[in-house]
Amino acid sequence: MNELNLTLENVNPVVIWGANNENFEIIKKHFPKIKLVARGTDLKVLGDEAEINNFNLKFTEIVNHSDKFQSLSINDIEQILGAPITAISETEANSPRNGGGGDPIVFGPNGIVVKARTANQRRMVDSISKNDIIFAIGPAGTGKTYTAVALAVRALKNKEIKRIILTRPAVEAGENLGFLPGDLKEKIDPYLRPLYDALDDMIPAEKLKVFLENRTIEIAPLAFMRGRTLDNCFVILDEAQNSTDMQLKMFLTRMGPTAKFIVTGDVTQIDLPRKQQSGLNTALRILGDIKGIDIIYLNGDDVVRHKLVKNILRAYGDIQ
Repeated sequence: MNELNLTLENVNPVVIWGANNENFEIIKKHFPKIKLVARGTDLKVLGDEAEINNFNLKFTEIVNHSDKFQSLSINDIEQILGAPITAISETEANSPRNGGGGDPIVFGPNGIVVKARTANQRRMVDSISKNDIIFAIGPAGTGKTYTAVALAVRALKNKEIKRIILTRPAVEAGENLGFLPGDLKEKIDPYLRPLYDALDDMIPAEKLKVFLENRTIEIAPLAFMRGRTLDNCFVILDEAQNSTDMQLKMFLTRMGPTAKFIVTGDVTQIDLPRKQQSGLNTALRILGDIKGIDIIYLNGDDVVRHKLVKNILRAYGDIQ
């Protein structure tokens, strides 16, 4: 086994390795056949000569990029190194977190690689660079919310935006929180839990805690968006089928000049009272021809949960 010892000069090791060694973990995933040991400005590389030489060339590019721009994002590393070579099992490869298709959207803690796994999820990834508002519509289990959160986290990590705002209609009809036990946070958290779950897969726990405390990431019920201007941020409205016409109009008109909005919903699971029209259906009908707004419909081919979920949705008539 060959050994190469490198010393970082004229660059900040914190920038190279990333917060909580995030960049270092990503670099390791790209070179599974060598062993990397980093201590401050020193890096030891162990492995076959050819593998070490390949690593040295790529790592030099990373260091030069960091020295030139005084920053190094996950996206920068991915562009320099290309697609990672990961040794994951078939089960892992077929999970919605380690999607089998496309480039990684974001790398999470504990080796989680979040990708767009289906054609329509990849459409979401492609569309967000061309459009400022995306509607992702589809039945349960199609990964629309998970993909949307991954795109928001990527934008934050790449410093394309300063904040992420995730919102949902807080309850099935009317957002009447008063009869629930506990303080406000305890009242609304159960309705927002799926958003927390997605973030847990993509951001280390301690960093996520800081982001939530300093409001870099804000999770709040839809009613809390009223009167605000949401700018320089990535905003996701989940479960939009349970918003009224006025609520969805209010949400969409909060958009600042440099914001990105994704609206997700399932028109087969509307929980509003029978006499109350879903604002999502109205929006899909009247907004589809506006430039800068894209509507993506996900279907049974996009279901990425347990294989039985697709059969259940088919039995209920939600998919063909």
